Amino acid sequence: MFSEYLREHPFMQTLKAGPYVFFPPAGDRDAWRGLGEEATGGIEALWAGFRDKPYPVRLATGFLAYVRNGSRKADGESYFFRRRKLCAAVAAYCAGHEEALDEIIDGVWAISEETSWVISAHNVNPIPGAPKPSEYPLPDGDRPYIDLFSAQTGMILSLTESLCGEALDAVTPMLRQRIHRELDKRILTPFMEDDTFWWMGFIRKDLCNWTPWIVSNVMLTACLRGMGREALSGLLTRACGMLDRWLDVVPEDGGCDEGAGYWNMAGGALADCLELFETVTGGIMTFWHVEKVHNILLFPARVELGGGWFVNFADCDARPYISGERIQYAGERMGDQSLAAMGARLRGEAGKQLSDVPHFSRMLKELFRPRAQAGEKKAPEDTWLPDLQVRVVRRGEMILAAKGGHNGESHNHNDVGSFILCEGGEPQIVDAGNMTYTAKTFSSERYTLWNTRSAYHNVPLIRGQEQRPGAEYAARDTEYLPDGLRLDMAGAYDPSCGAKRWTRTLELNEAGLTVRDEGDMNGPGEVTWVFMLRHEPAVREGTVEFGRLRMALPDGARALAEEVQVTDERMAATFPGSLWRLKVTMEDGGAPTAEFKITY
Repeated sequence: MFSEYLREHPFMQTLKAGPYVFFPPAGDRDAWRGLGEEATGGIEALWAGFRDKPYPVRLATGFLAYVRNGSRKADGESYFFRRRKLCAAVAAYCAGHEEALDEIIDGVWAISEETSWVISAHNVNPIPGAPKPSEYPLPDGDRPYIDLFSAQTGMILSLTESLCGEALDAVTPMLRQRIHRELDKRILTPFMEDDTFWWMGFIRKDLCNWTPWIVSNVMLTACLRGMGREALSGLLTRACGMLDRWLDVVPEDGGCDEGAGYWNMAGGALADCLELFETVTGGIMTFWHVEKVHNILLFPARVELGGGWFVNFADCDARPYISGERIQYAGERMGDQSLAAMGARLRGEAGKQLSDVPHFSRMLKELFRPRAQAGEKKAPEDTWLPDLQVRVVRRGEMILAAKGGHNGESHNHNDVGSFILCEGGEPQIVDAGNMTYTAKTFSSERYTLWNTRSAYHNVPLIRGQEQRPGAEYAARDTEYLPDGLRLDMAGAYDPSCGAKRWTRTLELNEAGLTVRDEGDMNGPGEVTWVFMLRHEPAVREGTVEFGRLRMALPDGARALAEEVQVTDERMAATFPGSLWRLKVTMEDGGAPTAEFKITY
């Protein structure tokens, strides 16, 4: 898409003359005073949380902890605190806190002195033949690698210079010179000269959010760096090729298989790129009208469940932080007022943009972009994403979200045929979602984690067997239904389980949800259906009650509920306390059929 456009309209012909100013610098006091009391108060509160806390030391042993015991936190805490504090100090200085200048200087110097801007978990280039973490436990400063957060660090330092460059020069020009040297060495030169970074799409084609997220930050860094017209044109052209390779992977329906929480880094990053293209070309280069772009940017609205809840298949929190400002902006540029209104409803404190990862450019956009009128909330429509195979059905106070797909998706959980049921504004049959990342999360041990296994999703255990990981373990004959979804789940299990077919039908109407499974087995065997519940169930003869709902069980079924204590900090932020794993078991003579009706 982008590369095809550039063949007719190369950047050398469309780029405006620099320098590019994306946000008012600190010297523009009128712009910063004009933010208003709410925004200024938010900056004050943000700065108060960092002002008296020194920049932490980033230790080699913290970096080593990832290969020693799998901890990302040991390095990540100091890494991200440094960057968040620098962002807060820059905002505070721009808002009139002169004392924050020394904190900016310390932050710039401390980050510049780091051997690597890559976090410990991303220290090696994850392509076939690359060194293993155990062989490469500490970073090599002479081999700069660009990961998600080194690219973000480049963005933060380039914005620091753009906003506070004159104040830094008044102390010493060495500070800006150091920023330029580090940006060139760690970001801009390797971006242009190294084709081995997997997220570029030259070697691997199975790209994910890394590509638009990194590219958006590298492009902003380059535009602020003050590169010559020819050099900048070359970098932006190269970046567009990477974005095209990512778009080739994204399905036409715009679905994000990493979940709604990763839209910030995927679709939201695409919006960052589109905005930058318009800015540097004076509005000439625009793609908001492209249907696939529209679908990508609409994804959060299509999987919103209300009350801050979203469909959270894969490594996604059930109540993720999603940038309302990015959604509002996308809606405005596409002329979709409903999407813009949704974004306005989701917007919050600007400092929240630093809470997950320190996305300083989005914090500034949150500050300077006017809020749209939230307006009356439009009743959401049902959703069908045929490529992603996700179905959302809304009937009264109940919402069903169901999926087909396969078990080789990005951030995959083994969950073909699983579903979520919301009632009264809260998930009642849930997907447990994400946990704090460790070395196991993206390793051969991934499926030893309970939250990724099918045994803890709303699917059956067939002869005691769980679903298997891998793209070959997939739904078959997935079929859209007016009130739900039908699919054959047998392909998600190893053939040794004996299931030749396993047809699951999910239908939601005003009376409630019906889950019907029809298995074609090669002989008798025990089947256990799993339902992950938010609230402790009451198991009775023939029924199970949970929340305001009751589930009618098949004749002859045995039900047992077990508590699953939520001890992980990340998951507990969404599901504090415990979840409950309901197991319903039936013996069958070779052709098991079971129907579960969930009503009030």
